Amino acid sequence: MQTLFRLIPSIDKLLKSQQAIDLINKFGHQAFVSEARNLIEEARQQMVTTQKLPAFLEHESALFTKLSAKLQAIQQPQIKKVFNLTGTVLHTNLGRGLWSEAAISAATDAMRHNVALEFDIEQGKRSHRDNAVSALIAQLTGAEAACVVNNNAAAVLLMLATFAQGKEVIVSRGELVEIGGAFRIPDIMQQAGCTLVEVGTTNRTHLKDYRNAINENTAFLMKVHTSNYQIQGFTSSVSEEELVELGNEFNLAVISDLGSGSLTNMAQLNLPAEPMVQEKVAAGVDLVSFSGDKLLGGPQAGIIVGKKAQIEALQAHPLKRVLRCDKVILSALEATLRHYLFPEKLTEALPTLHLLTQPLYVLKLKAEQLKQALSKHLTAEFSLQIEDSLAQIGSGALPMETLASVAVTISAEKQSDLLALEQRFKSFRCPIIGRFAQQKFWLDLRSVAQFELLITMLERE
Repeated sequence: MQTLFRLIPSIDKLLKSQQAIDLINKFGHQAFVSEARNLIEEARQQMVTTQKLPAFLEHESALFTKLSAKLQAIQQPQIKKVFNLTGTVLHTNLGRGLWSEAAISAATDAMRHNVALEFDIEQGKRSHRDNAVSALIAQLTGAEAACVVNNNAAAVLLMLATFAQGKEVIVSRGELVEIGGAFRIPDIMQQAGCTLVEVGTTNRTHLKDYRNAINENTAFLMKVHTSNYQIQGFTSSVSEEELVELGNEFNLAVISDLGSGSLTNMAQLNLPAEPMVQEKVAAGVDLVSFSGDKLLGGPQAGIIVGKKAQIEALQAHPLKRVLRCDKVILSALEATLRHYLFPEKLTEALPTLHLLTQPLYVLKLKAEQLKQALSKHLTAEFSLQIEDSLAQIGSGALPMETLASVAVTISAEKQSDLLALEQRFKSFRCPIIGRFAQQKFWLDLRSVAQFELLITMLERE
């Protein structure tokens, strides 16, 4: 073994090679030495196991080829672009929605240039970073003002911490949702320092349940939109309008967590209906929170709309600075919101709404193209078919509702062949992500953006 170990070159010896000098010029001395040490350790481990010299140490050129590959690999980002053919348009694990071109342009401008983030150009003095977005959101929703934080969970936390610390918040038992990553409404309340008061039962809650729970320590009546699940059958719930009336009677504020939060009438786009922010504001709800990166179609953000005095209190809370958004997100959010000033153009401007509203005949044409492009990559053991599919919005929005779609399905006698094919698709320079169902691999056209780039890649791979 010692004889074999003597064949391992030292770092000093490697550094004298011209190939090492070339790699150092390209990647830097520190990265080269670090990867060289890792490779030498890898060689030692292999030799202990196999009692043989690794192949990459048999020739100096092989060693430097492997070193070059490792240095190239550490340069590559792990968060890489993929083609989403899962059928879930807002796929949380794949980054949810895509930004509009206007939002991308605004964000890149904010990256490249100084921007008037907290500066009023006309007045020539400091302003608040939420001002421009707040005015726009107020215009779109009918609310008096708005506050922006980094996601909707943060929005709920900020509302509770500002107005309910040390107090009680009344929520229907059927609305104590758990969102992705085992993150629960009761947990947020605990972090905010308030006490959860559950009323009603899982499937039925009545106005009298809220009324009976109100006491001198009640801070809020809270409504949570159960966007990621549904209770069906013998059910009853209390509307925001009813809660507002009860809140007025006892001088209590009502807050509503809408989750996905839509600013447009989804039914008019022939999509499943979703509560609109404007409706809750019109109903008199004091504070409404919702996401920027779901049905709204923008960057990740949590938006709170409501009465000006309460929004100002949120802005003044110390947590707001912890949870605030940076110039890139605010720039992209403003650009996204401006699309809503032109509602007839929304499905053209916002990628999420464009994907959700694609007609079936368009998806069928895309499926034909995809099938033809895939046929060049598949051997005889695979069978390609175009089939009707059911897609979904995703990210907790309307989980029981499906959207008619079209998919290219791939089947094989051996499941192992399909699994190997899936791994091959994932190895493409832009991985293709599909789904397994009914012993087939489904590539759903409803959720894929940049379709032309997908076809071009398949033709060139």
